[in-house]
Amino acid sequence: MSYRIQTLNAISPVYHGILKDGEYLVGSQVDSPDAILVRSANMHDMPLPEQLLCVGRAGAGVNNIPLDKMAEAGVVVFNTPGANANAVKEMVVAGLLLASRRITEGAAWAQTLANESELDAVVEKGKKQFAGPELAGKTLGVIGLGAIGVLVANAGVSLGMNVLGYDPFISVEHAWKLSRSVKHSTELSELLEKSDYITLHIPLMDSTRGMMNESVLERVKPGSALLNFARGPLVDNAAVIDALDRGILRAYVTDFPAKELIGVKNVVLTPHLGASTPESEDNCVRMVAQQIDNYLKHGSIANSCNYPNCALSPVTMPRIAVLHKNIPNVIGPITSALSTEGLNIENMVNQSRNALAYTVCDLSAKPSNALLETLERMDAIYRVRLLLPA
Repeated sequence: MSYRIQTLNAISPVYHGILKDGEYLVGSQVDSPDAILVRSANMHDMPLPEQLLCVGRAGAGVNNIPLDKMAEAGVVVFNTPGANANAVKEMVVAGLLLASRRITEGAAWAQTLANESELDAVVEKGKKQFAGPELAGKTLGVIGLGAIGVLVANAGVSLGMNVLGYDPFISVEHAWKLSRSVKHSTELSELLEKSDYITLHIPLMDSTRGMMNESVLERVKPGSALLNFARGPLVDNAAVIDALDRGILRAYVTDFPAKELIGVKNVVLTPHLGASTPESEDNCVRMVAQQIDNYLKHGSIANSCNYPNCALSPVTMPRIAVLHKNIPNVIGPITSALSTEGLNIENMVNQSRNALAYTVCDLSAKPSNALLETLERMDAIYRVRLLLPA
């Protein structure tokens, strides 16, 4: 079977190694797609193709994708957490240096010296105004110890910094990757009060929007630097400007320019460069291409942003995959419908995530089209797929 995949942005061609010609038709002009590959294109007002099965976001943030709308249409949305982690970590290390050594101001000043006859003397005299502290021996506070936060914390240790990490929901996987030299703060207030540098590595949600506000910034160590390479709206920009004016913050470095921050003293803006490396782009595309391939061919779900993850083996017998509401009395009608055709369930998996669930049954024989239509008409079911062995 050949699948059709539409690209909404320029996508690295490394997907060819996974979404192979003959099995997949991939391109920006592909219509009636089974899957969509997207980076930053806004999909909120985009009409959904009826046959669309999944959307793969080549990146971590999914603010450009209507997750609930997709879920109710039976469309699984994937992202690529961790694929750009090293690229962002390197930008954060650069941000630490930019917050310390006044590099941008010094570089701009050096560009004004073309007409100086005694250049060496002017440089030696003028460099004092750009002096700044070293990172070694200072305390770095990392808020959020996911794929990026762990790398940043470990990099801080390598730079000779004392590192505090705060994440009440740290996963076992990421905890194992964290250097033993990183101290785990159980309270955010401890990190704020002790850190010379504070860096954010948490997702943007209703509960985290504007979390670095006036009341929180009042609790930071006076003269500290704040770094934001996660999401712009995590920070209340007005509160940051006030904290800079009052000397509570020494510097603010962010990868998310905003008009109110442009030209503000001690604010360093970079134009969303965190994941802007060819290696990061390739990593994201490889990961999401593999997720799309596994879902379309086998029904396996990994790194979904709306439906539950569900690891499945390759299809060796007829398999039905059902995306449905996570409410009582859904599984029973499915199994009852299968029994009307004398189909035996050889293997069954059911996974749930909040209001959504995913049920997969490997069957002794192929179900009829009439049976599939019966399942699709059930009120709690969003989509039914039949997958057959290759």
